[in-house]
Amino acid sequence: MSKVVQILSAMVAAGGILTMTAGSAMAQVPGVKKSVFGKLKSGAVVHKFVLTNGKITADIMTLGATLTGVHAPDRNGNIADVCLGFDNVAGYEAGHPYFGSTVGRVANRIGKGKFKLDGSSYQLATNNGPNHLHGGVKGWDKVIWQAEVVKNNAGPSVRFRYTSKDGEEGYPGLLKAEITYTLTRSNAVRMEYRATTTKATPINMTNHAYFNLAGQGTILNHSVHLNASKYTPADATLLPTGKIVTVTGTPYDFTTMHAIGDNIAQTDGEPNGYDLNYVVDGKPNAFRKAATVSEPNSGRVLEVWSDEPGIQFYSGNFLDGTLKGKSGQVYERNYGFCLESQHYPNSINTPSFPSTVLRPGQTYRQKTEYRFLVGK
Repeated sequence: MSKVVQILSAMVAAGGILTMTAGSAMAQVPGVKKSVFGKLKSGAVVHKFVLTNGKITADIMTLGATLTGVHAPDRNGNIADVCLGFDNVAGYEAGHPYFGSTVGRVANRIGKGKFKLDGSSYQLATNNGPNHLHGGVKGWDKVIWQAEVVKNNAGPSVRFRYTSKDGEEGYPGLLKAEITYTLTRSNAVRMEYRATTTKATPINMTNHAYFNLAGQGTILNHSVHLNASKYTPADATLLPTGKIVTVTGTPYDFTTMHAIGDNIAQTDGEPNGYDLNYVVDGKPNAFRKAATVSEPNSGRVLEVWSDEPGIQFYSGNFLDGTLKGKSGQVYERNYGFCLESQHYPNSINTPSFPSTVLRPGQTYRQKTEYRFLVGK
């Protein structure tokens, strides 16, 4: 046995994973499989990584550092992909509502695309009505991230990196961002975010996966519990008003677990439904459970754990049947839900909200886990 093989064997036996570039022929290691997912119209190659722990699998591609699939068992052991998306790169390149994407530099909305920071005024694209949304016209969901398999004793793991240039989409500072996906032995898709900057800049990274724990069909029968007794009400453009109010007595109360469809007809908006930031209860910056979702027929359960102060609950109100996803599925209204761990929307313009400003010498960090369980 060669010295290299001996080292590899020892690391695998210890549960470790080597760090190596995505282009390396050695990127095929236990628990991680790399393949070409397709090419963009520009000719750029998009790679996909499949992480497996022997019980579930998670698929992530380099375009947008996007979670493209999660294959999880139901109470009878039947496997289904519970993550909305497409079978090929063309579907993603044609345009989509951020299915599984890593969004940034700032997730969610910035009012009128404007903010002031350290005496300077900035104007960003207004790509969602009057507001700036999810990083702009070409946010991080639309760029190819560099990827490498990394050693991680928690499970198979891949790190994605992207450098956002000073002035990109109007944001100040050269910002180096990374997200490490790990599929843990306890069936969690763990996402660990880091970023540094050369100038003060707002940052609010998140993942925008759409889930359906039945695999397909409506999510209105899914039951939800949110560890959030308050939320930030929004105006007609879904921009927070700046207030923080209790959920008690409103159709937005999920402090007691109940079906999404129970009170959805009483919600505001056109179309109506859930698309609000909830204030996660508990100690600020503590890693804690923010949400639990269960689907009665399959028994699948999703828990979302995070150290972020807020979580956006979205019930797929704007899915309208125009998109055909995996295996030809038509994504109708309320066919997927999102739980996006985050700082509050428009925090850069709302001094009373937790700050989203990152300065030189500081390191932005965020950790979120999607934990997949099976109930009775």
